[in-house]
Amino acid sequence: QVQFVESGGGLVQPGGSLRLSCAASGIIFSIHTMGWYRQAPGKQRELVASISSRGSTNYADSVKGRFTISRDNAKSTVYLQMNSLKPEDTAVYYCNGRYAYEYWGQGTQVTVSS
Repeated sequence: QVQFVESGGGLVQPGGSLRLSCAASGIIFSIHTMGWYRQAPGKQRELVASISSRGSTNYADSVKGRFTISRDNAKSTVYLQMNSLKPEDTAVYYCNGRYAYEYWGQGTQVTVSS
């Protein structure tokens, strides 16, 4: 059974930092491209960042220079370090894994507010 479990979300003030984690099980993690998506109320889900099996990264323009995606294949975990958070970063963040199939986590809420 494939399972993606996200953690690390919460409430943070503008300018603060959070680190999201997504632990995967039931897949060969190392061959999957892993990504973080987010969905704000009333908006479509959008790609935040992705990292390939080889470690190549891709970021949405809105988070470049502030967010960093990384992976630990030994722990089957992908991370999203989020710095200099802004209110517009408020959303539910979802972990995604793709190879032959596509898998999603259940999402974790990130709220940036003073």
